[in-house]
Parts: sequence; C-alpha cells; structure tokens
Amino acid sequence: MVLQDYSALASQFEAESLDAASFSHVDHIGVACQMLQRYDFLDAAVRYCRALRNIAAKAGAPDKFNMTVTLAFLSLLSERMAVTPHSSFAEFLDKNEDLSSRSLLGSWYSADRLDSAKARETFLMPDRF
Repeated sequence: MVLQDYSALASQFEAESLDAASFSHVDHIGVACQMLQRYDFLDAAVRYCRALRNIAAKAGAPDKFNMTVTLAFLSLLSERMAVTPHSSFAEFLDKNEDLSSRSLLGSWYSADRLDSAKARETFLMPDRF
C-alpha cells in the first residue's frame, strides 16, 4: 500500500477541497490521525466532523455522514495513537490492522443502531457490551 502525505491531505480535507470520490477508508484514517496530532481531541473532532459533513454534502451524499461512526472511530484512533508506539503512519497501521476493517465498530454497535437516522444526526452510545 502506498501511503500519501496525510499532512497535505489533512489540509485539503479541512479546506474541503479534496475529491470525495477518491477519498478511501485509509485516507479517512490518515487524515484523522493528522488532525488528532494537530489539535486536542475535542477541537479535532469538531473540525473533522464539520469538514466530513460538508464534503459529503458537496458530493451530493449528505446522508453518508454519520456522527456516531465518526466520533466513535476518532475516539478509537485517539486511544490507539496514545498506546501504540510508532514512528510513522505505516507502522501505526501495521500495528493496528483492524483499523482498516469497515466492520470494526461492529464489536460495540449493532448494524441497526449504526445505520439509523439517529446515529447520523447525533452520537449514540454502543448497544453491545
């Protein structure tokens, strides 16, 4: 896997000037990690959510934004970054291969809960314990 310069991509993401069609799941992770390094968690979450919501709307898919998925994943990334010794994004991903799985949150959330309209609008707590 060729890893992009996520610092530059994160800047494009915040400026809402990237192409949503070519923005992969790994790109989401890379940008989120950059933003979590740049800002404290709450500021990163606000900035990430705002940009992602606006990018989805500009792409004609506003219903693709999901507040629960976004905040749960940012929380998981933040924790993993804090406890995983790494010197590069590639090393971080190698040590956290499960982050590349789109079904990762299924350990904590049912599909019905994550796919709900309410989950798109507001953060919902996990329903699997």
